[in-house]
Parts: sequence; structure tokens; C-alpha cells
Amino acid sequence: METGYVVVMVTAPTEEEAASIGRTVVEEGLAACCNIVPRVRSIYTWQDKVCDEDEVLCLMKTRKALFSGLKDRIIELHSYDVPEVISLDIEGGHRDYLSWIDDVTRG
Repeated sequence: METGYVVVMVTAPTEEEAASIGRTVVEEGLAACCNIVPRVRSIYTWQDKVCDEDEVLCLMKTRKALFSGLKDRIIELHSYDVPEVISLDIEGGHRDYLSWIDDVTRG
């Protein structure tokens, strides 16, 4: 059984979409929380063109074992053809906070 915790980074085009995705995955127990950081500037290449856009950043915390299901659900809910869904391992953390993640996520 996989153990551990991750922070999942997701960008979205609007705060409304970010909040909708965040609320859904929290309500479904796939993530313990979703912090929404408004107005990040993203410069990237898409379809052979360099883009410079305002986006919204979501920082989700969950158990590593739930990442695959969380990723799939975000992709279902997201309006982008290829949404950013990146998992970063949590190497440390306040034990009580990590226990809370266990308590509020499913399984």
C-alpha cells in the first residue's frame, strides 16, 4: 500500500473554474483542501505559439494513494485540453495536519 502525502498543482483559466474543481474534489474526498491563488502569470508554448496568460493556481493536498483518482477527476472537470496536474511529494509536515488529511479524504 502506498503511503505519504502530496501537493497537487493545477492551473485554471478563472477563479470560478478553479473553485468549482476544488470544491468538487474536496466534497468527493479526493483532496483535503484546495488553496486558490488568483492571478498567476503563465508563459508557455501551446500549438507552436508562445502564450502569455493570466491563470489561477490551485494547490491541493491529498494522500499519495489518491493521486491517480484525483488526477482523473480534475481532467474530467477541467476546460483545458491538456490541464496541468502535477504531484509533488510532501517530505515533511506537521503530524496533526497530515493526520487531518487522512481523516477527511476517502478510503
